[in-house]
Amino acid sequence: MKDELEKCLNGEWYDCHAPIFFEYKEKARRLLKEYSILEYSQKKEKRAVLEQLFAGIGENVSVGLPFICDYGRNISIGSNVSINMNCTFVDCNRITIGSNVLIASNVQIYTASHPVELSDRLTPDWSPESEEYFCRTYALPVIIGDGCWIGGGVIILPGVTIGAGTVIGAGSVVTKSIPDNCVAVGNPCRVIRKINDATESDTSVDI
Repeated sequence: MKDELEKCLNGEWYDCHAPIFFEYKEKARRLLKEYSILEYSQKKEKRAVLEQLFAGIGENVSVGLPFICDYGRNISIGSNVSINMNCTFVDCNRITIGSNVLIASNVQIYTASHPVELSDRLTPDWSPESEEYFCRTYALPVIIGDGCWIGGGVIILPGVTIGAGTVIGAGSVVTKSIPDNCVAVGNPCRVIRKINDATESDTSVDI
């Protein structure tokens, strides 16, 4: 029988109030608190905290403050990555960020979601005495490929993959996966042109 962590990582309905997830959150909160009080110049100390918080982290990675995540342990980051201030990563499932990636301020990455139909969303026969959460939850991984630039205020929804070299315009809501080497903008986010292929030279899009 699958435990709640296996269900979560498999994208199935799971009990987000199972004890294992409270353990993960407690550790993440402790490390985030430690990180938040370090001075900007304390690069070595900040790196040490991030190595404990994340599943994997490459070289030359900066994470601006404030930064919020759920567990931390489901976040993997490549090398040469800048995550600007006030970003939120809800990493109930895996968030994988490639190398040479820029993530601007106020970016939100969500892996957790709930069923749309109310009858599916509510936990059957729930009561305050139950140890389960009152509604059903599932989580899908998010992948950001190498060389991406995610503009300010972008929201990335569960299950999305953003292809290598792609730029997501500021304020976009990314509801579906976006291919490699393109500029995509809007709500919902849509591809508006290809880039990185030497045949396109238009630079008029504000990102």
